[in-house]
Amino acid sequence: MKVLIVEDDSVHRSYLKEAIEAALPECEMVIEAAHGHDGERLSREHNCLHLVMDLQMPRRTGVEAARVIWSERPETAILFWSNYADEAYVRGVSRIVPEGAAYGYILKSASEDRLRLALRSIFIENQCVIDREIRTVQQKASDRSQGVTDAEYEVLLDVALGLTDRLIARRRNLSLRSVQNRLQQLYDKLGVYDSAVDQAEEAFNLRTRALCIAFLRRLVNRTALEQAEVELAQWLARQGRH
Repeated sequence: MKVLIVEDDSVHRSYLKEAIEAALPECEMVIEAAHGHDGERLSREHNCLHLVMDLQMPRRTGVEAARVIWSERPETAILFWSNYADEAYVRGVSRIVPEGAAYGYILKSASEDRLRLALRSIFIENQCVIDREIRTVQQKASDRSQGVTDAEYEVLLDVALGLTDRLIARRRNLSLRSVQNRLQQLYDKLGVYDSAVDQAEEAFNLRTRALCIAFLRRLVNRTALEQAEVELAQWLARQGRH
C-alpha cells in the first residue's frame, strides 16, 4: 500500500506521516505533496489509491484536486483532513464523491487516536468516516424545510457570479419564473426578509443581502466561488461552440 499526503503545511505533513506509519503497518511508502497540483501528478505517477487531503491549500484546493483524481480513478479512497466544517466545504466534497467510494472527512482538531481509526477504517475496511460536526452540517443541508437544497444552492452561486435571472434560467434549463421562485425560497430560508425593519424592504438589495448572509453562515466561501467560476467558464465555452 502507498499513501499520498496532500497538505501545504510541512508540520502537518510530518504529523500525518507519523500517524499513517503507526496506523497502517501495511503501508510501504508515504508520498508527500505540498499542494493540489502536485497531489494530482504524484497520484497519477505512483498510481496511488489512498490519499489524505487538506481542503484549503494555495494554487489548488483539495476539492479541486480530488475532483480530478476521482475522475481518473474513482476507486481512490480519500480522507479529507481539514480545519473547516463550513457548509461550503461539506457541499463541495459531497458533490464530487463517486458512488460507492470510501472517503472520510475529519477535522484537524480530532485526536490522534481518532485519526488513526479513520485511516484504518477508510483505507483497510473501505468504510466512510465523517466527524460528528460534519454530519450535523450535512443533516442541516439536507433538511428541505430549512436547509438550502442543491438546486437552490446552484442559483445562489450563479447570483454570486453575477448572472442575471435570464442567464441563470438558460444555464440551468429553467423558466424565468422557476428561477425567481428559487430566489424567493432562498430569501425565505436565509432570513433576508427578517432583516427588513418596519417593512422597509425597499432599503435592501435582496441579492446582495442574501449573499452577505450566506457568507456569514459559511454557506459560501472563496473555494466554492473559485470552483463555480471554473464551471461557469466551461459552460460558457460550450455555449460558444454551439
